[in-house]
Amino acid sequence: MKIHIHHHSQGSVLLVTLLTGAVIGMALGSYLWMVSNQNISIARALGWNSAMTVAEAGAEEALTQVHYTSISNLTANSWTDLTNGWYYKTHSVNGSTYYETTIKSAEPPIIISTGYVPAPLASSNVGLLVAPAPTTGSSDYVKRRVMVNTRRKQLLPAAMFAKGHITLAGNNVTTDGFDSDDPYYSTNGKYDRTKRKASGDVWSNSGDPSAISVGDANVTGHVGTGTGGTVNISSGGTVGDLAWVTNSTPGIKPGWGSDTVHVETEDVKVPFTTGYITPIAGVVGATAYTYVLDGLLNDKYKLSSLSGKVYVTGGQVTLYVTDSFDIGSGDYIYIAPGASLKLYVAAPSASIGGNGVINTDAKASAFEYWGLPTNTSFAFKANAAFTGIVYAPQADFTLGGGGNNDYDFAGACVVNTIKMNGHFHFHYDEALRKQYWSGYQAAAWNEVDPNAPLSQF
Repeated sequence: MKIHIHHHSQGSVLLVTLLTGAVIGMALGSYLWMVSNQNISIARALGWNSAMTVAEAGAEEALTQVHYTSISNLTANSWTDLTNGWYYKTHSVNGSTYYETTIKSAEPPIIISTGYVPAPLASSNVGLLVAPAPTTGSSDYVKRRVMVNTRRKQLLPAAMFAKGHITLAGNNVTTDGFDSDDPYYSTNGKYDRTKRKASGDVWSNSGDPSAISVGDANVTGHVGTGTGGTVNISSGGTVGDLAWVTNSTPGIKPGWGSDTVHVETEDVKVPFTTGYITPIAGVVGATAYTYVLDGLLNDKYKLSSLSGKVYVTGGQVTLYVTDSFDIGSGDYIYIAPGASLKLYVAAPSASIGGNGVINTDAKASAFEYWGLPTNTSFAFKANAAFTGIVYAPQADFTLGGGGNNDYDFAGACVVNTIKMNGHFHFHYDEALRKQYWSGYQAAAWNEVDPNAPLSQF
């Protein structure tokens, strides 16, 4: 009799199944753990990056505040005086996301801005949960902080600045600089060739080929264009420091040319709408003037059309010309000692010829030409020396003629384009950088400790 033994494998199959399930479960758990941690990392990175964006938004609001208000009026626009030299404002960006920004009332002001973003995920015993909206100022926030140092925004940063092309054509065109506030670089506040500086910079925002055509001019200073722009210079032209230009070294000295210029201009606004009078004719000494502007009588004058001989006296005077402006042959604007003229021009085109502007104090601040957006053309073709400033960002500025001495043009200009024809020595007064400015702009931008007290800054 044979005995047959049957092997039953049910127990082995069950064990294999359990082990396989365990392995699959462990793999799935590991995968879920990996995905979970990856989600946490991504969410934290997004929160970290977002906090900086929010902090920058606060810095931008603070920069807007210091640009349009003086540091003595920082409580404007709902800012709070913390009575310790700091001014504070908070603003919700989106739900519980917000920034706190402060401005230190200093010269120049300092900005501290902190961005707060809710921590995106919170852990629990049963897994990961979306964090509830945290309480403002609680530890459930990701926060980052930036400190912005500011500087004054200069209106007249260079001897010549144009948004577009600059052409220095003509015979014997030169630029250099001086400082009317510094006796080492001026004589009685006036240009002195023996004390000149290499600050006759010529700048253009244009990135075009031939953005600046130096030609045969002698530029004692830097030349700069917008990104990609080029400077054309003839064999007789020279650009560089005093030694380079004095020795008539051809070309641009290394380091004295760039394509990194970017200057923001501001539109000139109407100076006043009320309180003005219309000037009338008058006789001063033995000269009959078409208009006499006396600051002791009124400091605000308005004309639709300006021509003829103009006499300015009695301190600071403002004249607003709306429709046409032409100082022709034999005519001039005479500014008496101690007086100054701010000339606002809305006329589409303006021209100063004849004997030009006789600025008896020879201070650039004594004659200011402000071209409104409608003023798109300004021609200076007088044969007399000019001392003053020209700020007309929409105007094509042409200079023809030139004086018969070394003075010619002392001051600065900011215009749309520049074209020189004739004999011109252009002298930049560095003191204008301090005298003419508009608000503040960022000078340095750094991340700092978000938990440090304000007293540290």
